[in-house]
Amino acid sequence: MVDHYVSNARAAARARRREAGDVASFVRRLDWLLIGAVGGVVGYGLWAIEGITRHDIAGDQSYYLTRQIVFVLVGSVGLLAAMLVDPEFYRTRWRLIFGGTASVIALVLLTGPIRGSKRWLDLGFFRFQPSEFGKVLFVLALAGFLAERSRRLSEVRTTLTAVGLASIPIFLVFLQPDFGSALVYCAAIAAVLFVAGTPWSHIGALTAGALGIAVLVLGVLPGIGMPLLKKYQEDRLTGFLHPDSDPGGTTYNITQSKNAIGSGQFHGRGVDNATQTTLNFLPEHHTDFVFASLAEERGFVGTAFLLMLYLLVVWRGLRIVALARDSFSAIVAGGLVFALLFQVFVNVGMTMGIAPITGIPLPFVSVGGSSMIANLFAVGLLLSIQVRSRRR
Repeated sequence: MVDHYVSNARAAARARRREAGDVASFVRRLDWLLIGAVGGVVGYGLWAIEGITRHDIAGDQSYYLTRQIVFVLVGSVGLLAAMLVDPEFYRTRWRLIFGGTASVIALVLLTGPIRGSKRWLDLGFFRFQPSEFGKVLFVLALAGFLAERSRRLSEVRTTLTAVGLASIPIFLVFLQPDFGSALVYCAAIAAVLFVAGTPWSHIGALTAGALGIAVLVLGVLPGIGMPLLKKYQEDRLTGFLHPDSDPGGTTYNITQSKNAIGSGQFHGRGVDNATQTTLNFLPEHHTDFVFASLAEERGFVGTAFLLMLYLLVVWRGLRIVALARDSFSAIVAGGLVFALLFQVFVNVGMTMGIAPITGIPLPFVSVGGSSMIANLFAVGLLLSIQVRSRRR
Protein backbone atom coordinates (compact mmCIF):
# COMPACT_ATOMS: atom_id res chain seq x y z
CA MET A 1 0.00 0.00 0.00
CA VAL A 2 2.85 2.37 0.89
CA ASP A 3 4.57 1.63 -2.42
CA HIS A 4 1.32 2.44 -4.22
CA TYR A 5 1.11 5.89 -2.59
CA VAL A 6 4.79 6.56 -3.27
CA SER A 7 4.33 5.61 -6.92
CA ASN A 8 1.32 7.94 -7.25
CA ALA A 9 3.21 10.80 -5.62
CA ARG A 10 6.14 10.38 -8.00
CA ALA A 11 3.79 10.29 -11.01
CA ALA A 12 2.06 13.46 -9.81
CA ALA A 13 5.42 15.17 -9.31
CA ARG A 14 6.52 14.18 -12.83
CA ALA A 15 3.23 15.54 -14.23
CA ARG A 16 3.74 18.85 -12.43
CA ARG A 17 7.30 19.14 -13.72
CA ARG A 18 6.08 18.35 -17.24
CA GLU A 19 3.38 21.03 -17.02
CA ALA A 20 5.86 23.56 -15.66
CA GLY A 21 8.24 22.69 -18.47
CA ASP A 22 5.48 23.11 -21.07
CA VAL A 23 4.55 26.51 -19.69
CA ALA A 24 8.19 27.64 -19.63
CA SER A 25 8.68 26.40 -23.19
CA PHE A 26 5.53 28.22 -24.31
CA VAL A 27 6.72 31.46 -22.74
CA ARG A 28 10.21 31.14 -24.28
CA ARG A 29 8.79 30.59 -27.76
CA LEU A 30 6.74 33.80 -27.67
CA ASP A 31 7.86 36.67 -29.90
CA TRP A 32 8.85 39.06 -27.14
CA LEU A 33 10.01 41.64 -29.67
CA LEU A 34 6.48 41.79 -31.10
CA ILE A 35 5.02 41.97 -27.60
CA GLY A 36 7.42 44.76 -26.72
CA ALA A 37 6.64 46.68 -29.93
CA VAL A 38 2.88 46.45 -29.38
CA GLY A 39 3.33 47.41 -25.73
CA GLY A 40 5.42 50.35 -26.88
CA VAL A 41 2.73 51.56 -29.29
CA VAL A 42 0.00 51.18 -26.66
CA GLY A 43 2.04 52.91 -23.95
CA TYR A 44 3.09 55.70 -26.31
CA GLY A 45 -0.54 56.10 -27.37
CA LEU A 46 -1.68 56.46 -23.76
CA TRP A 47 1.00 59.08 -23.15
CA ALA A 48 -0.08 60.92 -26.29
CA ILE A 49 -3.78 60.78 -25.37
CA GLU A 50 -3.02 62.17 -21.91
CA GLY A 51 -1.64 65.33 -23.50
CA ILE A 52 -4.05 65.57 -26.42
CA THR A 53 -7.21 65.32 -24.29
CA ARG A 54 -5.99 67.15 -21.19
CA HIS A 55 -8.17 70.20 -21.91
CA ASP A 56 -11.17 68.42 -23.44
CA ILE A 57 -13.28 67.76 -20.32
CA ALA A 58 -13.52 70.62 -17.86
CA GLY A 59 -12.75 69.43 -14.34
CA ASP A 60 -11.53 65.98 -15.43
CA GLN A 61 -8.25 66.13 -17.33
CA SER A 62 -7.81 62.35 -17.29
CA TYR A 63 -11.32 61.41 -18.50
CA TYR A 64 -10.29 59.98 -21.87
CA LEU A 65 -7.03 58.57 -20.54
CA THR A 66 -8.87 56.60 -17.84
CA ARG A 67 -11.32 55.20 -20.39
CA GLN A 68 -8.48 54.24 -22.70
CA ILE A 69 -6.61 52.44 -19.90
CA VAL A 70 -9.75 50.40 -19.17
CA PHE A 71 -9.99 49.47 -22.85
CA VAL A 72 -6.32 48.43 -22.84
CA LEU A 73 -6.87 46.18 -19.82
CA VAL A 74 -9.89 44.52 -21.40
CA GLY A 75 -8.02 44.13 -24.68
CA SER A 76 -5.04 42.61 -22.87
CA VAL A 77 -7.32 39.92 -21.46
CA GLY A 78 -8.54 39.26 -25.00
CA LEU A 79 -4.93 39.08 -26.19
CA LEU A 80 -4.04 36.46 -23.58
CA ALA A 81 -7.15 34.43 -24.35
CA ALA A 82 -6.47 34.48 -28.09
CA MET A 83 -2.82 33.56 -27.53
CA LEU A 84 -3.74 30.43 -25.58
CA VAL A 85 -6.21 29.09 -28.17
CA ASP A 86 -4.84 26.91 -30.96
CA PRO A 87 -5.65 28.45 -34.38
CA GLU A 88 -7.04 25.08 -35.42
CA PHE A 89 -10.05 25.90 -33.24
CA TYR A 90 -11.03 28.70 -35.63
CA ARG A 91 -10.24 26.83 -38.83
CA THR A 92 -12.85 24.14 -38.20
CA ARG A 93 -15.49 26.69 -37.21
CA TRP A 94 -15.15 29.27 -39.96
CA ARG A 95 -18.79 28.93 -41.03
CA LEU A 96 -20.01 29.73 -37.53
CA ILE A 97 -17.61 32.67 -37.27
CA PHE A 98 -18.72 34.07 -40.63
CA GLY A 99 -22.42 33.67 -39.91
CA GLY A 100 -22.15 35.20 -36.46
CA THR A 101 -20.11 38.16 -37.73
CA ALA A 102 -22.49 38.95 -40.58
CA SER A 103 -25.52 38.59 -38.30
CA VAL A 104 -24.21 40.97 -35.64
CA ILE A 105 -23.22 43.56 -38.26
CA ALA A 106 -26.69 43.25 -39.80
CA LEU A 107 -28.22 43.69 -36.35
CA VAL A 108 -26.69 47.16 -36.19
CA LEU A 109 -28.84 48.24 -39.14
CA LEU A 110 -31.98 47.34 -37.18
CA THR A 111 -31.13 49.54 -34.19
CA GLY A 112 -31.58 53.28 -33.87
CA PRO A 113 -28.83 55.63 -35.06
CA ILE A 114 -26.18 56.79 -32.61
CA ARG A 115 -24.39 60.04 -33.46
CA GLY A 116 -26.17 60.11 -36.81
CA SER A 117 -25.17 56.65 -38.05
CA LYS A 118 -25.89 53.00 -37.34
CA ARG A 119 -22.45 51.69 -36.37
CA TRP A 120 -22.81 50.89 -32.69
CA LEU A 121 -24.64 48.36 -30.56
CA ASP A 122 -25.54 49.75 -27.15
CA LEU A 123 -25.65 47.11 -24.41
CA GLY A 124 -26.14 49.68 -21.68
CA PHE A 125 -22.87 49.05 -19.85
CA PHE A 126 -20.83 49.01 -23.05
CA ARG A 127 -21.30 50.44 -26.54
CA PHE A 128 -19.23 48.85 -29.28
CA GLN A 129 -18.79 48.76 -33.05
CA PRO A 130 -19.26 45.25 -34.46
CA SER A 131 -17.47 46.31 -37.63
CA GLU A 132 -14.21 46.73 -35.65
CA PHE A 133 -14.34 43.18 -34.32
CA GLY A 134 -15.55 42.05 -37.73
CA LYS A 135 -12.21 43.10 -39.24
CA VAL A 136 -10.57 40.26 -37.28
CA LEU A 137 -13.34 37.67 -37.51
CA PHE A 138 -13.75 38.39 -41.22
CA VAL A 139 -10.13 37.35 -41.81
CA LEU A 140 -10.54 34.18 -39.72
CA ALA A 141 -13.63 33.10 -41.67
CA LEU A 142 -12.19 33.71 -45.13
CA ALA A 143 -8.91 32.05 -44.17
CA GLY A 144 -10.87 28.97 -43.07
CA PHE A 145 -12.74 28.87 -46.36
CA LEU A 146 -9.59 29.19 -48.49
CA ALA A 147 -7.62 26.69 -46.39
CA GLU A 148 -10.46 24.21 -46.79
CA ARG A 149 -10.20 24.61 -50.57
CA SER A 150 -6.43 24.84 -50.80
CA ARG A 151 -6.31 22.23 -53.58
CA ARG A 152 -8.81 24.19 -55.68
CA LEU A 153 -7.36 27.70 -55.48
CA SER A 154 -6.69 27.74 -59.21
CA GLU A 155 -10.40 27.37 -59.94
CA VAL A 156 -12.29 30.55 -60.76
CA ARG A 157 -15.22 29.27 -58.71
CA THR A 158 -13.14 29.28 -55.52
CA THR A 159 -12.06 32.89 -56.02
CA LEU A 160 -15.57 34.06 -56.88
CA THR A 161 -17.04 32.26 -53.88
CA ALA A 162 -14.49 33.89 -51.56
CA VAL A 163 -15.27 37.32 -52.99
CA GLY A 164 -18.99 36.60 -52.75
CA LEU A 165 -18.68 35.70 -49.08
CA ALA A 166 -16.56 38.79 -48.42
CA SER A 167 -19.07 41.06 -50.18
CA ILE A 168 -21.77 40.29 -47.59
CA PRO A 169 -20.13 41.94 -44.54
CA ILE A 170 -18.56 44.60 -46.77
CA PHE A 171 -21.98 45.61 -48.08
CA LEU A 172 -23.52 45.56 -44.60
CA VAL A 173 -20.75 47.79 -43.24
CA PHE A 174 -21.10 50.13 -46.23
CA LEU A 175 -24.81 50.54 -45.45
CA GLN A 176 -24.18 51.74 -41.87
CA PRO A 177 -22.57 53.89 -43.46
CA ASP A 178 -18.94 53.13 -42.58
CA PHE A 179 -16.96 53.62 -45.77
CA GLY A 180 -13.61 53.48 -43.95
CA SER A 181 -14.20 50.05 -42.40
CA ALA A 182 -15.52 48.78 -45.73
CA LEU A 183 -12.19 49.76 -47.28
CA VAL A 184 -10.31 47.87 -44.56
CA TYR A 185 -12.38 44.76 -45.31
CA CYS A 186 -11.52 45.11 -49.01
CA ALA A 187 -7.82 45.42 -48.19
CA ALA A 188 -8.06 42.34 -45.96
CA ILE A 189 -9.70 40.18 -48.66
CA ALA A 190 -6.97 41.24 -51.11
CA ALA A 191 -4.26 40.19 -48.65
CA VAL A 192 -6.01 36.93 -47.81
CA LEU A 193 -6.32 35.95 -51.47
CA PHE A 194 -2.68 36.86 -52.13
CA VAL A 195 -1.26 34.89 -49.20
CA ALA A 196 -3.50 31.91 -49.97
CA GLY A 197 -1.93 31.63 -53.41
CA THR A 198 -4.75 32.81 -55.67
CA PRO A 199 -3.55 32.96 -59.30
CA TRP A 200 -2.37 36.35 -60.51
CA SER A 201 -4.88 36.27 -63.34
CA HIS A 202 -7.71 36.12 -60.81
CA ILE A 203 -6.24 38.93 -58.72
CA GLY A 204 -5.78 41.08 -61.83
CA ALA A 205 -9.38 40.50 -62.89
CA LEU A 206 -10.63 41.39 -59.41
CA THR A 207 -8.53 44.56 -59.41
CA ALA A 208 -10.00 45.60 -62.74
CA GLY A 209 -13.49 44.87 -61.43
CA ALA A 210 -12.86 46.92 -58.29
CA LEU A 211 -11.69 49.88 -60.39
CA GLY A 212 -14.79 49.55 -62.55
CA ILE A 213 -17.05 49.58 -59.49
CA ALA A 214 -15.21 52.65 -58.15
CA VAL A 215 -15.78 54.52 -61.43
CA LEU A 216 -19.44 53.47 -61.39
CA VAL A 217 -20.02 54.57 -57.78
CA LEU A 218 -17.97 57.77 -57.86
CA GLY A 219 -18.64 58.95 -61.42
CA VAL A 220 -21.36 57.29 -63.46
CA LEU A 221 -24.16 56.88 -60.90
CA PRO A 222 -23.85 60.40 -59.39
CA GLY A 223 -23.81 61.77 -62.94
CA ILE A 224 -27.20 60.25 -63.74
CA GLY A 225 -28.75 61.25 -60.42
CA MET A 226 -28.40 57.91 -58.60
CA PRO A 227 -25.65 58.47 -55.99
CA LEU A 228 -24.81 55.60 -53.63
CA LEU A 229 -22.65 57.68 -51.30
CA LYS A 230 -23.98 60.04 -48.65
CA LYS A 231 -23.56 63.76 -49.28
CA TYR A 232 -20.82 64.12 -46.65
CA GLN A 233 -18.93 61.18 -48.21
CA GLU A 234 -19.04 62.87 -51.61
CA ASP A 235 -17.84 66.10 -50.00
CA ARG A 236 -14.88 64.26 -48.46
CA LEU A 237 -13.83 62.87 -51.84
CA THR A 238 -14.33 66.25 -53.51
CA GLY A 239 -12.30 67.88 -50.76
CA PHE A 240 -9.50 65.36 -51.25
CA LEU A 241 -9.31 66.12 -54.97
CA HIS A 242 -9.64 69.89 -54.41
CA PRO A 243 -8.20 70.56 -50.93
CA ASP A 244 -8.29 74.37 -51.26
CA SER A 245 -11.82 74.60 -52.60
CA ASP A 246 -13.67 75.40 -49.35
CA PRO A 247 -11.32 75.80 -46.34
CA GLY A 248 -14.14 77.17 -44.19
CA GLY A 249 -16.55 74.35 -44.97
CA THR A 250 -15.98 71.08 -46.86
CA THR A 251 -12.19 71.04 -46.48
CA TYR A 252 -12.09 72.61 -43.00
CA ASN A 253 -10.95 69.40 -41.28
CA ILE A 254 -8.04 68.68 -43.59
CA THR A 255 -6.99 72.35 -43.60
CA GLN A 256 -6.82 72.42 -39.79
CA SER A 257 -5.06 69.05 -39.77
CA LYS A 258 -2.32 70.32 -42.09
CA ASN A 259 -1.97 73.45 -39.98
CA ALA A 260 -1.54 71.31 -36.85
CA ILE A 261 1.09 69.08 -38.45
CA GLY A 262 3.00 72.02 -39.90
CA SER A 263 2.99 73.99 -36.66
CA GLY A 264 4.58 71.08 -34.78
CA GLN A 265 7.78 71.37 -36.85
CA PHE A 266 10.67 69.23 -35.55
CA HIS A 267 10.29 69.08 -31.77
CA GLY A 268 6.61 70.01 -31.37
CA ARG A 269 4.91 72.83 -29.52
CA GLY A 270 4.16 70.93 -26.33
CA VAL A 271 0.76 70.30 -24.76
CA ASP A 272 -0.05 73.80 -23.51
CA ASN A 273 1.06 75.61 -26.69
CA ALA A 274 -0.68 73.29 -29.17
CA THR A 275 -3.48 75.73 -29.98
CA GLN A 276 -4.98 73.72 -32.84
CA THR A 277 -5.70 70.92 -30.37
CA THR A 278 -6.32 72.70 -27.07
CA LEU A 279 -8.61 75.34 -28.60
CA ASN A 280 -10.53 72.74 -30.64
CA PHE A 281 -9.71 74.17 -34.04
CA LEU A 282 -8.90 70.58 -35.08
CA PRO A 283 -12.08 68.44 -34.96
CA GLU A 284 -11.97 64.85 -33.67
CA HIS A 285 -8.43 65.40 -32.44
CA HIS A 286 -8.55 62.37 -30.13
CA THR A 287 -9.97 59.93 -32.71
CA ASP A 288 -9.72 60.43 -36.48
CA PHE A 289 -7.09 63.22 -36.35
CA VAL A 290 -5.10 62.03 -33.37
CA PHE A 291 -1.95 61.78 -35.51
CA ALA A 292 -2.22 65.48 -36.43
CA SER A 293 -2.55 66.40 -32.76
CA LEU A 294 0.45 64.26 -31.90
CA ALA A 295 2.44 65.98 -34.65
CA GLU A 296 1.50 69.40 -33.27
CA GLU A 297 2.44 68.54 -29.69
CA ARG A 298 5.49 66.30 -30.28
CA GLY A 299 6.63 67.29 -33.76
CA PHE A 300 8.47 65.20 -36.33
CA VAL A 301 10.46 63.41 -33.63
CA GLY A 302 7.34 62.17 -31.83
CA THR A 303 5.51 61.01 -34.94
CA ALA A 304 8.59 59.36 -36.45
CA PHE A 305 9.08 57.35 -33.25
CA LEU A 306 5.47 56.13 -33.43
CA LEU A 307 5.82 55.14 -37.09
CA MET A 308 9.01 53.20 -36.31
CA LEU A 309 7.12 51.23 -33.65
CA TYR A 310 4.43 50.43 -36.22
CA LEU A 311 7.13 49.32 -38.66
CA LEU A 312 8.54 46.98 -36.03
CA VAL A 313 5.09 45.46 -35.43
CA VAL A 314 4.56 44.93 -39.16
CA TRP A 315 8.00 43.34 -39.58
CA ARG A 316 7.41 40.84 -36.81
CA GLY A 317 3.95 40.14 -38.20
CA LEU A 318 5.33 39.36 -41.66
CA ARG A 319 7.87 37.04 -40.05
CA ILE A 320 4.98 35.12 -38.51
CA VAL A 321 3.41 34.74 -41.96
CA ALA A 322 6.64 33.15 -43.21
CA LEU A 323 6.95 30.76 -40.25
CA ALA A 324 3.29 29.71 -39.95
CA ARG A 325 2.85 25.95 -39.60
CA ASP A 326 0.01 25.66 -42.16
CA SER A 327 -1.82 27.61 -44.84
CA PHE A 328 -4.67 28.67 -42.57
CA SER A 329 -2.32 30.24 -40.02
CA ALA A 330 -0.33 32.00 -42.76
CA ILE A 331 -3.49 33.41 -44.37
CA VAL A 332 -4.81 34.69 -41.04
CA ALA A 333 -1.49 36.33 -40.16
CA GLY A 334 -1.17 37.92 -43.60
CA GLY A 335 -4.70 39.31 -43.52
CA LEU A 336 -4.33 40.75 -40.01
CA VAL A 337 -0.93 42.34 -40.65
CA PHE A 338 -1.99 43.94 -43.93
CA ALA A 339 -5.26 45.23 -42.43
CA LEU A 340 -3.24 46.87 -39.63
CA LEU A 341 -0.78 48.39 -42.10
CA PHE A 342 -3.63 49.65 -44.28
CA GLN A 343 -5.32 51.38 -41.33
CA VAL A 344 -2.10 53.09 -40.28
CA PHE A 345 -1.36 54.25 -43.83
CA VAL A 346 -4.87 55.62 -44.48
CA ASN A 347 -5.21 57.34 -41.10
CA VAL A 348 -1.81 59.02 -41.31
CA GLY A 349 -2.32 59.77 -45.00
CA MET A 350 -5.68 61.47 -44.53
CA THR A 351 -4.27 63.82 -41.86
CA MET A 352 -1.66 64.98 -44.38
CA GLY A 353 -3.99 65.17 -47.37
CA ILE A 354 -2.56 62.23 -49.33
CA ALA A 355 -5.62 60.04 -48.70
CA PRO A 356 -9.36 60.83 -48.46
CA ILE A 357 -10.90 61.33 -45.02
CA THR A 358 -12.56 58.00 -44.23
CA GLY A 359 -12.88 57.88 -40.44
CA ILE A 360 -10.44 55.01 -39.96
CA PRO A 361 -8.94 55.14 -36.42
CA LEU A 362 -5.21 54.99 -35.78
CA PRO A 363 -4.59 51.50 -34.29
CA PHE A 364 -3.67 51.43 -30.57
CA VAL A 365 -3.72 55.25 -30.37
CA SER A 366 -7.14 56.69 -31.28
CA VAL A 367 -9.57 56.80 -28.37
CA GLY A 368 -12.12 54.01 -28.71
CA GLY A 369 -12.84 50.72 -26.99
CA SER A 370 -13.87 48.63 -29.99
CA SER A 371 -10.75 49.43 -32.01
CA MET A 372 -8.36 48.92 -29.08
CA ILE A 373 -9.87 45.60 -27.94
CA ALA A 374 -10.16 44.21 -31.48
CA ASN A 375 -6.57 45.13 -32.37
CA LEU A 376 -5.16 43.60 -29.19
CA PHE A 377 -7.17 40.45 -29.86
CA ALA A 378 -5.63 40.38 -33.35
CA VAL A 379 -2.15 40.57 -31.78
CA GLY A 380 -3.10 37.62 -29.58
CA LEU A 381 -3.99 35.65 -32.71
CA LEU A 382 -0.61 36.49 -34.25
CA LEU A 383 1.18 35.33 -31.10
CA SER A 384 -0.87 32.14 -31.05
CA ILE A 385 0.22 31.41 -34.62
CA GLN A 386 3.82 32.33 -33.89
CA VAL A 387 4.22 30.20 -30.78
CA ARG A 388 2.95 27.14 -32.69
CA SER A 389 4.94 27.89 -35.85
CA ARG A 390 7.29 25.44 -37.53
CA ARG A 391 10.89 25.66 -36.39
CA ARG A 392 13.59 26.89 -38.73
